Amino acid sequence: MSKNVIVIGGSFAGMTAAIEIKQHLKNAVNILVIDKRNEFIFNPSLIWVPFGLRNKKDISFELEPVFTSKGVNFKQAEVIRIDLENRTVLSNDNTCETFDYLIIATGAKLNYDAIAGLNPKLGFAQSIFSFDDAVEAGKAFDKFVQNPGPVVIGAVQGASCFGAAYEFLFNIVYQLKKHKIDKVAPVTFVTAEPYVAHLGLGGFGMARQMCEFMFKQAHIKLECDAEYKEITANKIELIDGRIIPFSYAMLTPAYLGVDPVRALTDIVDNNGFVKINDYYQTLNYNNVFACGVAISLPAPQMTKVPCAVPKTGYLSEEMAKVVAHNVIACIENKPLKAKKPGEIDAKCIMDAGNNGIIMTSDHFLEPRQHAWLIPGPEAHYAKLAFEKYFLTTHKHGIV
Repeated sequence: MSKNVIVIGGSFAGMTAAIEIKQHLKNAVNILVIDKRNEFIFNPSLIWVPFGLRNKKDISFELEPVFTSKGVNFKQAEVIRIDLENRTVLSNDNTCETFDYLIIATGAKLNYDAIAGLNPKLGFAQSIFSFDDAVEAGKAFDKFVQNPGPVVIGAVQGASCFGAAYEFLFNIVYQLKKHKIDKVAPVTFVTAEPYVAHLGLGGFGMARQMCEFMFKQAHIKLECDAEYKEITANKIELIDGRIIPFSYAMLTPAYLGVDPVRALTDIVDNNGFVKINDYYQTLNYNNVFACGVAISLPAPQMTKVPCAVPKTGYLSEEMAKVVAHNVIACIENKPLKAKKPGEIDAKCIMDAGNNGIIMTSDHFLEPRQHAWLIPGPEAHYAKLAFEKYFLTTHKHGIV
């Protein structure tokens, strides 16, 4: 009898897991992907949206045709309740699906409520962590160009997506020069990290030295160990009393587990992320797996101000491949494969407008045997090429 596998989430991790399992098991498995959106957004390109360099058509595609072409069922709905004991998933369309195996690949919820004034809907600081917010950040930037002043880019306490903050930082510096307003728009980077390019990882090779050089060349002021207290219309107040004025700001929020996952208190940490073993199984249910941003991944070191570990993009997909292997192994009664997230290799491109850094290492977290960084304009073109490659392949279900 065919096994029923439900995948909650159709983005980087969910798409990879669902298609890999279906391609291997074919008719031996029924796979249903549930996502509240019938749309894949290539999030790494959101850094360009505020500057008019990308629109939605450039960086998105519909999910359902991709899954259907691979024999995977897709339902556009919002999951409102997960019952692990009874193996059911309830959606907001009042349908209840049953599973033999469940894969939680939901991504995260943006925790704007953690800090007063952080929510971009208030109109104080901008965000680029959804397409709609990135569009609004672009409207605010267009107004800013007409009346420039201090710029603040940063990452609040508990944030994990530091890479996007750095990319947006260097891209806005590039745009300020293009608009010939860099002399009247000083830039400050305000981050929870203990030092530049800590990245929630405890550093990465020579990234600190490279970023310090890039900051110096671009005259970017740095404020580290920043614990945000409140954002208002024209200033940021930190817990330690530092006040940073701005005319334009883009801040990276912390993440939470999504609501129906956060409600599963017996399998999640305090922030609602799923606690897993080395096989990506939940600790209490060996038929429930999690991958991508939805997992709990403790920080490798304590910092003065909390910094979380990034789990997006390439790492999410690689975790999903391990999950796919292990779900297949469970169904076929074969040995499971153990691979901790920190043992996965790292591949990342940090864009800087017309420059950047290519980053790669044998392990995502320490200990590493190598962590190589290649700075230069080729990094910018590498990211452009990867964007086209990724969207082209994934539109056709090639994961």
